[in-house]
Order: sequence, then C-alpha cells, then structure tokens
Amino acid sequence: MERAHDITGIGGIYAVLVEVSNRPRYAFLVLQLVAEAADGRGQAGPFIAQGGVPVLLREWLCSQLLPMSEQPARRAALRARVAAALRDHLTGDAEHDATRIDVAVEEQVQAVGRANVSRAISDLVRAGLMTRHYAGYATNHKNRGGGRHAVYVVKPSVLALLRKPAPLRRPGSLAANPQGELFAA
Repeated sequence: MERAHDITGIGGIYAVLVEVSNRPRYAFLVLQLVAEAADGRGQAGPFIAQGGVPVLLREWLCSQLLPMSEQPARRAALRARVAAALRDHLTGDAEHDATRIDVAVEEQVQAVGRANVSRAISDLVRAGLMTRHYAGYATNHKNRGGGRHAVYVVKPSVLALLRKPAPLRRPGSLAANPQGELFAA
C-alpha cells in the first residue's frame, strides 16, 4: 500500500491511517513523535537522548504516550489484579510489598505501551508512511529484531508535511481574521 507520495496534507495522512489502522489517532501521534525525533533524512533511532541519557526509541515513544493512558480507575484495577496475582509471593511487610506491587504494575504498563507502539508502527509501515529496519549487532535469534534495535524512517513526503510551517499572515489584512470582526452593540 504505497500511497505516501499521493498525500497532499495532514488530512490525507489521517485518511490513509483510517483505512489501515484500528487506532488511527494513536498511530498518527506515533508518526508525529517519530517525525519530531527524526533527523533531516527522516530517520529516528535506535536511541534518543532523554535528559542526556540515551534511551531506546520504542521506550521513548512509550514514555511520551503514557500520559494518554493514565486513568486512575484503570490503574487501580490493574494494581488490584497484580496484587492478587502476587499474593502468594508477598512477605507481609506492607512497605516492601507495596514497592514490589508498584514495580510489577509499572512493568506491565510499560509492556502494554511497547506493544501498542509496535502495533502503531506496523500500521504506519503498512500504510506506506514509514519504513523500519534494525541496527546493532547481529545475533543468532529466531526473532528478527533479537539483539538489535528498531530504527524508523519517515518517508520524505510525509516528513515534509509534518514539518511544514504554518503560512504567515500579514497584519491588517482580511485574512488575519477570517471570521470577521465582533462589534459591541
């Protein structure tokens, strides 16, 4: 599905995503974040500097999108499920057990976030908006990404649309206020 060269605007990007993705808004956000992190050629990864520390691109995307999914009721339900699953392994020390549960909840949230990002990237690749490859050392591993890290490349035409500056308006022209003037009666 190579349509990236036919897209003329942001609406066109979204229209393509609606056709290939069950979560087009999420996929669009992932695309925008990858484009934001990409160099001039559209390539992002395998590492992103976050506070001067290199972080894997997929981990960075997950952390950027995490606030979207933070809902107190859902987090509390997840915490209850994790606590029930760990019940036989808890020590009885409330502080130690709470820390252990918090770590397990965070691990599960991160795992789900990484899976969501991977699904969105697959949708973006299927839509022809980006490509992916892996960088790093090669290992004998069944998983094609085993021992290597993902690099995402946004197609140049898509990158140009996402980085396109807003048109400048001249002060005093009618275009400066296309809705007209409001007058006090």
